[in-house]
Amino acid sequence: MGVSRTAVSRWAQQLQVGPRGVAALKNRRKSGRPPRLTTAQWRELLKILKKGAIPSGFETERWTLPRIRDVIARRWGVSYHPAYLSVKLRKLEWSPQVPAVRARERDEELIRAWLERDWPRIKKKLGAAVR
Repeated sequence: MGVSRTAVSRWAQQLQVGPRGVAALKNRRKSGRPPRLTTAQWRELLKILKKGAIPSGFETERWTLPRIRDVIARRWGVSYHPAYLSVKLRKLEWSPQVPAVRARERDEELIRAWLERDWPRIKKKLGAAVR
């Protein structure tokens, strides 16, 4: 069920000792400061992120935590620390996909020819040298 033994032990203890029985196990409100963004606002943020960084006014498509923080600040007037954003976005199952960096001069045909012709020869020599 994805819970620790410690949690199960605590629940069993609450059932046995506590006067409230099963009622003691019901969800309680989280203590602490209320969230600054609602669930709907987080969903809206994910939609903004999926559209890309350029429509949000950035020069490149790469999302960074400071950029996401800026979008939240502009849209909702709320400030978050980038480390918190990282944790929260992972919980929301959002992951930034870093674009593969490729040289403009990359010649796919030359690479394929090298892999077919030269690499097997080099690999064979390396294998012989190890023995």
